[in-house]
Amino acid sequence: MREKKEHLFIIFEKLIKIKSECSSQIFSECGLSDLTLKQIEYLRAIDENEEVTFSKLAKITSNSKPTITEMINKFVKMECVYKERSKDDGRIFYIRLTEKGHAVAHAEEHALSQVIERIANSLDEKEMDMLIKILGKIR
Repeated sequence: MREKKEHLFIIFEKLIKIKSECSSQIFSECGLSDLTLKQIEYLRAIDENEEVTFSKLAKITSNSKPTITEMINKFVKMECVYKERSKDDGRIFYIRLTEKGHAVAHAEEHALSQVIERIANSLDEKEMDMLIKILGKIR
């Protein structure tokens, strides 16, 4: 059983490496190969929440408003976000993702899709059904 677990470890390590390479490629294409995991999480938070303001993002990420302001200014320079003034209250700015920011926020999903595509291209239909059945048993 130990040998089988080691073999599984190697297989999953390879899959994770492929996914990581796909993610890195997406970040490189956006010119953002040095993004941190935290920054990616913040971009995801902006993407997942509607009408995100500086205060709302500070609350979501458990940060201070000055920290959020500094981070958003960096994102603006990276061309990942832009600020949009509220039509109802000129003191409020909404944080919006640019195309680049959206690509980064969804990079992990796209990378996973690429891994799945590679798996699908490597297996016939019967093997694919078997893999789905086996992986479906994992809790």
